[in-house]
Amino acid sequence: MHRVSQYLPILCMIILVVLFCSGSFLASTLLAPQRKTSAKTAPYECGIVPEEDTSERFPVKFYLVAMIFIILDVEIIFLYPFTLVFRDLGGYGLAVMGIFLITLLVPFGYLLSTGALDWGPMKKTATDLAHRVLRASGMPDSPKRVAEPVAEEAA
Repeated sequence: MHRVSQYLPILCMIILVVLFCSGSFLASTLLAPQRKTSAKTAPYECGIVPEEDTSERFPVKFYLVAMIFIILDVEIIFLYPFTLVFRDLGGYGLAVMGIFLITLLVPFGYLLSTGALDWGPMKKTATDLAHRVLRASGMPDSPKRVAEPVAEEAA
């Protein structure tokens, strides 16, 4: 009985949150005016009225960058407490944190190496820089095509 009473405040908080969320949705559905106008159903982007119907989707790279940002933020959230108790954890804690970092940084390195994050103005800059480095080192920019012999037309 003693253990159950420890979790009673958490259970009460969960019940209150569920009641508040469902009550808010119910109140907005019942109390909101139901008159739809063209201005209310039109997309709103920072006060700019859209000139044409844009049915194109966001590129997948946009979502990829957003997910990488979230993953790296979570990594930093876990790294901060680790730095505070780093000496108390000893070698085991260091090994576990190393595995955690490798688990998150290896896929990030893979994304960087495949060019998943190369878009926008930086892509052109990175490509130009790579061509300059390859030219300076004496390596060809791209494999040269061997000219195919042109077949003579029968006269």
